[in-house]
Amino acid sequence: MARRWIGRLPLGALRRVPGLTPGTRSLHRHLLLWLLLPQIVLWITGACFTYQLADSYANLAIDASLTTASRALARQVKPSGNGLLIDFPRAAQDIIEADPDDRVYYMVSTPPGEFILGNSQMPAPPPNDNPRLGQPYLYDGMVREGGPETRRDVNVRVVALYLAYGEPGKPQRMLVQVARSRASREELARQILIDTALPLSGLILLMSIIVWGGIRGGLAPLARLRSVVESRAPNDLAPIRLEAAPEEVRGLARALNALLAEVRENVVAQKRFISDAAHQLRTPLAGLKSQTELALASAACSNDPELRARLQRVHESAARSAHLVSQLLALARAEPEAAMAQSRTRFDLQRLAREVAAGQVPRALAAGIDLGTEDSDAAPLRLHVLGNAMLIREALVNLVDNAIRYAGRGASITVGVREEGGNAIAFVEDTGGGLPEADRERVFQRFARATHEGNGCGLGLAIVREIVERSNGRVTLEPVLPHGLRAVVRLPLAA
Repeated sequence: MARRWIGRLPLGALRRVPGLTPGTRSLHRHLLLWLLLPQIVLWITGACFTYQLADSYANLAIDASLTTASRALARQVKPSGNGLLIDFPRAAQDIIEADPDDRVYYMVSTPPGEFILGNSQMPAPPPNDNPRLGQPYLYDGMVREGGPETRRDVNVRVVALYLAYGEPGKPQRMLVQVARSRASREELARQILIDTALPLSGLILLMSIIVWGGIRGGLAPLARLRSVVESRAPNDLAPIRLEAAPEEVRGLARALNALLAEVRENVVAQKRFISDAAHQLRTPLAGLKSQTELALASAACSNDPELRARLQRVHESAARSAHLVSQLLALARAEPEAAMAQSRTRFDLQRLAREVAAGQVPRALAAGIDLGTEDSDAAPLRLHVLGNAMLIREALVNLVDNAIRYAGRGASITVGVREEGGNAIAFVEDTGGGLPEADRERVFQRFARATHEGNGCGLGLAIVREIVERSNGRVTLEPVLPHGLRAVVRLPLAA
């Protein structure tokens, strides 16, 4: 089979072109994702920055305390001639090393690197050939502590302080080192992060709720537009009204209204053509039907049965064409535009049903059918409904006409009205052959027929449904036991 092409692009390839494929994600979720994702990224970035800032401030506090401790320890080491006098009582040492979770390590060495006092595992300071005396040097390192089985390395923060001592002619240097485990620093930084991140998380959550509500409110006009379009009947081509919606939605509504207007113009043009054609055909078809009746009357006296059979077929075709034209005119009057243009009044449905039944009695008698109305004592005296009386009369006439055509000679037809659940119920019940369940909904479609018998055109029940639905009602077909069919029209009672 040849493939149809547009320019150089085959129709089948349109589904694969980026930008032409329909979106599969919800616009609400798409906006929410792109608004919340930056907030999450900012929250993570802010948490990392806060932790780094807290860590630096914790370092400043610990560095200050270490510097103070190193100077205090240095004061306890006093030069004495060519030697050193260490005044560091055991009680002070126990106090410094009392907290196992926040250990303080110290070491005094002279010359630097030669252990004198403290912890010999103290990490050496960074290499410096000419350190400044009396100026603290801060750095990170590791101290090994514990026995052979419990040995572990502890991360520490260390301060190194170089001091001078000795005689003027023989200067010497002394190194005082004080270290503190980083556990307290990390705990402080972690606590600052928690105290900062929790309120920030609450703000992010509140912001997310506000953003979600804003998106939901901003997209509400789209939801209303969808609801308006989904709730419409397929043949309702009236313009969409969304004056209070944002400009973007109003632009979409205007585009839809322009499309609906073009469709409405095409539909109106088609209906006008059908109506005009039906009007033009009505008169010649009526004349043709009359002429065939006269020809049949004249042929009754002749001895040519073939001529009479031909005239009879011509007469049936003329009658069927006239009926089709009449049904097309009724369908044109029942369309939404025509129905809205006609007045709606309050009328008595029971009285209208009796008038319809009385008007169809001659046709019923000619077809050998018993047509009557339900006993007046079994129905309310007055059941008023609101609608177009002429169109409702047309619907009931079509139901009775349909029953007369297909019930069969010898059948009975009953027309009645009653009240049920706040609705006025008009029904046409016959004792004919009935209708299979599979066809009870299909026969309401235009030009759909359940049987090829009779000279119907398949528009009667379609016209009935169109009229009843325009009056806010409903029509259904129900079986009658032991055989038969009941057409039921439900219309809301007038207030």
